[in-house]
Amino acid sequence: MNRIMKFAVPVLCIVTMLCALGCSGEKNPFNRKKRFPPKDTTITAANAYSQLSMDSNAVAQFIATHPSDSLTEQYLHEFYYSRNYQFAWFTERRLSEQAVSFWNLLTSYVGLSKDSTLLDKDLAAKITDMMEDTILHADAGSLARIDMGLTQQFFHYAQSAYSGRLDPTDLQWFIPRKKVDALALLNNLLNRKTDDGTIWEPVNPAYERLKKWLERYNSIADKGGWEPIEMDKKKTLKPGDKDALIVAVKARLYASGELSNLDTLIQYDTTLVEAVKRSQRSFGIKENGIIDYNLVSAWNVPVKQRIEQMLINLERMRWLPENPAGDRILVNIPEFVLHVYEADKKAFDMNIVVGKEGSSTVIFNDMLKYVVFSPYWNVPRSIVRNEIVPAMNRDPGYLARNNMESTGNSGGLPVIRQKPGPKNSLGLVKFLFPNNYNIYFHDTPSKSLFNRDQRAFSHGCIRLAEPEKMAIYLLRDQPDWTTEKIKEAMHDQKEKWVTLKNPVPVYITYFTSWVDETDVLHFRKDIYAHDKKMAEQLFLQPALNADTNTVVKK
Repeated sequence: MNRIMKFAVPVLCIVTMLCALGCSGEKNPFNRKKRFPPKDTTITAANAYSQLSMDSNAVAQFIATHPSDSLTEQYLHEFYYSRNYQFAWFTERRLSEQAVSFWNLLTSYVGLSKDSTLLDKDLAAKITDMMEDTILHADAGSLARIDMGLTQQFFHYAQSAYSGRLDPTDLQWFIPRKKVDALALLNNLLNRKTDDGTIWEPVNPAYERLKKWLERYNSIADKGGWEPIEMDKKKTLKPGDKDALIVAVKARLYASGELSNLDTLIQYDTTLVEAVKRSQRSFGIKENGIIDYNLVSAWNVPVKQRIEQMLINLERMRWLPENPAGDRILVNIPEFVLHVYEADKKAFDMNIVVGKEGSSTVIFNDMLKYVVFSPYWNVPRSIVRNEIVPAMNRDPGYLARNNMESTGNSGGLPVIRQKPGPKNSLGLVKFLFPNNYNIYFHDTPSKSLFNRDQRAFSHGCIRLAEPEKMAIYLLRDQPDWTTEKIKEAMHDQKEKWVTLKNPVPVYITYFTSWVDETDVLHFRKDIYAHDKKMAEQLFLQPALNADTNTVVKK
């Protein structure tokens, strides 16, 4: 029997696989009330797929010598009680197919996730030896302890792989995690026949793509990674140019897979142009084929750091609910893009502007319920205090010139709102998904910002590049709201609220690494330093700075 089998790091859904079903606000999604399931007395030595059973006191004795967290101990008691203390992982004194599949998956997971704390080294040595034996020769008591050890390993693995190793709320992530019953999951998996490890993995096609790239990057790291490129800050290379630096560029793109063939010609030819454009897309840089300092900076981030960045985002994926259902809107803050999905199909993408540093856009989910045409902008108190009041003190005519009015006082501050109109800071329409963070989508008169690669400029709300398109899409099932009527309402300068017949789930997420539908691996800057905070917990060391790795030629 082969000792090594390749299986992927398990994870739940990525950005294209979201829904609100099965979510739970619990801090630990594995928490539940203590209860014992009915004992399945139909499982006997005569009909069990394993002919081995253990004494009812064996579990308590195992826990006494192999202590774990209280939930795992509870699961162990429940699991063996429900199966009338029959073995789970052996058949005829052999490791079952499920045991081999799970163990190889676990060791693969430990290697790729860098979470060595999961693996019981003593148990690992015993399992390795058993994979060499066709018939096991250990006594029943030893086999029982190994069986329970495998079960304990599964519950530890499930909590890590299905729900993640960190608490999302400690990292400013407020999308509720899925609720998983690890006991039911294990029973379901053990009752299925398989000759590989795929049934053990909570994967989906989007994550499968990222996993494959992670494996490629691990291979690149094993080969030594890539060399940094030295380039002057003001230098650029355009298609058709000849320069000795082109050789280093080709080597870098060949190492990461954007360039399929390597040569030492110094000509910036059409083949290299396409590879450069793919790389620019990967980093969210305008795809113009021009090699500049900004692009070289992205290339010079070490492969080890890119692997850590991918692992950080895999951890985030474990926090998300499973199985998409119906229409949904997903915002990826570091990407500065909003995605609209209809089940598994993407309807369209839209460029956005998100909160600037210090006014970060919050990571959460809610339901989009209202479209508001020609909106008033009720200015937040923080903006009134820090910006409006000082401007009013300098210029008594400030409110009138900015189409604003005061409607009263509250807590020593004037209550300010901006009237509807083309200069309104919310533009001509806003989209509300009521929440405690006062975050919503809206139009903006500042259209030029959408042409930039980095678009973190707002006070926290999300500005849309094509708000009219969004309004038409959301109201497409409400016949009274034709395109003409929507345009009229946007320019009416009289606020009008419309309730959506079918509210749409909205997910505001934070992914700095993912793989798109065309198999392009993406990386983005950690604009809010969320990656840095996660790295300090996942890798027990400060994260590297992804923005300062270019070697400047002097």
